[in-house]
Parts: sequence; structure tokens; C-alpha cells
Amino acid sequence: MTALADNVLYPLGTGETGASVAVVIVTFNSAGALPALLDSLVDGMKGVDRFEVIVVDNDSKDGSAEIAQEHLLHPTVIRTGRNAGYAAAINIASERADAGAHLLILNPDLRLYPGAVRPLIEQVATSKVGVVVPLNYKEDGSIDPTLRREPSIVTAWADAILGGNLAARLGLGEIIGELGHYNRCRSVQWATGSALLVASEIRKTVGAWDETFFLYSEEVDYQRRIREAGYDIVYEPRSKVMHAGGGSGTGPRLFALLTANRIRYYRRHHGALRTALFKLGVVVGHAARSWRGASHRAALISAVAPLRSAAAFVESTRG
Repeated sequence: MTALADNVLYPLGTGETGASVAVVIVTFNSAGALPALLDSLVDGMKGVDRFEVIVVDNDSKDGSAEIAQEHLLHPTVIRTGRNAGYAAAINIASERADAGAHLLILNPDLRLYPGAVRPLIEQVATSKVGVVVPLNYKEDGSIDPTLRREPSIVTAWADAILGGNLAARLGLGEIIGELGHYNRCRSVQWATGSALLVASEIRKTVGAWDETFFLYSEEVDYQRRIREAGYDIVYEPRSKVMHAGGGSGTGPRLFALLTANRIRYYRRHHGALRTALFKLGVVVGHAARSWRGASHRAALISAVAPLRSAAAFVESTRG
């Protein structure tokens, strides 16, 4: 039995965590994926005292905001009126959410398994745990390797020379591909932003997400800041989600932005020489694979070109 009030869903008789959760979903033309995620939330939240759902819509043209408004959960829907970017949308939701709530940030193309959120809350209640991430499955039931190593010259060149998949399996690339790492709870350097539970304390200690990235690498930056503040990023495989993929779009333009932001992030934390070596590894990797298609060619051009702000990049590629 459930009760709805003030856009907050209170599961009656099941809450044992003493925690409040604000579910944050950023949508951008996500109509095809969003309903299944919203439908999965009630079962996914079993064992959680109370939660609210906040959907921030970045000016979708496919009715995503309307789908959210009409759903039985009655989420709070915030229309930005523009494509504000992923980090900006998270910040908008955080400002609206209850100040004491943990933030559960979910891609719209996810589905929660029953009881998925409670193990995340149990971990985040532990001292000095800042973010907890679940086990992601692909639609075919295989593990989606979402755990990552901090970007480095070694990972850039390993990915370039060996290819991302082989480098991941050998433990040299940015992606942690060895499946044994996904069998147990452990601390990690960072994880992709498809599903993250951010502790309420982190919202106060670390502050807002960096909106200058617009899209991609903002989660790398945010989790680095969490580690630098003395908190852990923890992977919890008892929590399970299914990641359908494709909810945020793909294609050459976005692949180019991802590449530019990888270099932008690395440059922020390293000197000119190390950044040049990192960038060269990225360039070599995409140059060697440019025959595979437009995405690698767009990424190569983006890596070679002088870095601009992410917002300027996005504006220059409109239309």
C-alpha cells in the first residue's frame, strides 16, 4: 500500500532505513525509455522510508516532460526551457530536493531491480562513504562494466594501442573489465554516472556539479572531488539495475564532446607536458580507428583542435 502526498511517495510498513531519498532523473528526448524507469521505482525502493522523484527536462521535443507529469508517481517536473546540460540539471534538482535527502541520480534508460536502493543506503550510512554505485546489467543479462580507473597516460595509451576492450580485460585501460571486480563490494576511483547514490552530507561538503563540462566527464570530476574531500566511492553489487542504453543519445557530435571533455578534465589536474602525452594517446587511438566510422573521425578532430568550452562546442555543432 502506498500514499502520495506533496510529490513524495511513502511506502507504508516497509521503511527501515531511516533515510530520505530524492530520485533525480535528467531527460532529453527520453520518451521511449522513461516510463519503464518510473514504473520500476516503487519496487526498487522497497525498504526505503520515503522518497521523492524529480524529473528535470532539458527542453525535450518528444513529450518526455508530459509523460513524467502524467505518471502515477506524480513526480516533480522541472522544465529548464533549454538544453542546460547534465550537470546543470542535477544542480537544479538538488536545489529543489529536501536538504537532508540522499540524491539517487538515474539515467532515464535504467530499470531498478526490486529492492535495489536499500543496499546503497546501507553503504552510504557508513562513515566516509560519499557515493555508492550499483551493479549494472545490460539488456542481454551480461554485466555492464561501469567501474573506472582515474584517467592517466597509461590508460590513454593502453586504450589507444590495445583497444578499449582488450585494455580493459588486461587491467590496463580506464574501463575495469575484469569481471572478478564485479563480484564483491569494494572501493573504486569512479564509476559512470548512470546510477549514483550521493550521500546527503556530500551535497553540503562537495557542493554543486561542475556545469562547464555540459555533458561527459562531469561525474569523473565530481567523484574526484569527493575522494579529495576524504570520502570513498563504493561499489555495491547487492544493488542491481538494468541499463538499456541509448537514453542519452549517441553519434559523432556527442562522441566528439566526450573526447574533448576527457582532455579538458585531464588538463585541469595535470601540467602541460603530461597533458600533451595524454592528448597524444587519445589522438593516436582515434586516428588508428578513423576508418571505422564518423564517430572516431569526429573524435579525432575534436582531440586535435584547440580546446573550447563545452558550451561553445555544443553551440557550434547545433543544427
